[in-house]
Amino acid sequence: MTLSLTEKAASQLTKFLQDSNQGIRISVVDGGCSGYQYSLNIANAPKTDDLLLEKDQLRIFIDPKSAPLLEGVVVDYIESLTEGGLKFINPNATETCSCGKSFQAGSCTPTAVPCS
Repeated sequence: MTLSLTEKAASQLTKFLQDSNQGIRISVVDGGCSGYQYSLNIANAPKTDDLLLEKDQLRIFIDPKSAPLLEGVVVDYIESLTEGGLKFINPNATETCSCGKSFQAGSCTPTAVPCS
């Protein structure tokens, strides 16, 4: 499993965690205007079937269902006049929503839900 974090993204996520024993669960869930959307949550420990990645002091938990859709993803942190936060650069995405928060991945993408 290859998922990369830029130095900026790793730094921001590490700062966000208040307890060094916690980690970040990154997953892909059905939703968004393109079919899939990214989900991030703070987690105290991995679930039994999670993949565990460690980047510096940061622990990342990924469930097996999300792993193929996150393969090769680069997570960056951006700050600009119009937006800021984590940005996912996903080579598996065949199409992305104009908001950049959801994506399609070929024929396995679920039904999209219009943006509100």
